[in-house]
Amino acid sequence: MNKAWIAVPSCAPGGIDAEIADHFGQCDLFTLVEVDDGKVTKVDALPGVSHQHGGCMVPVNLLSTRGVAILIAGGMGRRPLMGFNQVGIDVYQKGAAASVGQAIDAFVSGSLTRFSPDSSCGNHAEGECHG
Repeated sequence: MNKAWIAVPSCAPGGIDAEIADHFGQCDLFTLVEVDDGKVTKVDALPGVSHQHGGCMVPVNLLSTRGVAILIAGGMGRRPLMGFNQVGIDVYQKGAAASVGQAIDAFVSGSLTRFSPDSSCGNHAEGECHG
């Protein structure tokens, strides 16, 4: 894999050892991990943003402007998934990973599954925006 920024919705304080937030739209922050040739080269944190005002595209656009190419998440609704697809960010399910580091290792090893509309959270009312 070439150099890429990977975002993982995380609990504070963030970082490689941070716990993964269950739902991307309600995370404390995003841990940003730069991976180059399968190795972590940089780790950063980006405060989470409320998407109550501005819809689901607020966190999508935030991550897009930071150069994120991949998002690893536990749960996500269809609307933000479509938004990430529109801006060219690939979204993967975290699987059994509990920490950011575990999720990065699983991604690098190729063991994560891509999110699809069928795997997104479907228990929200139509038209509502839930991460």
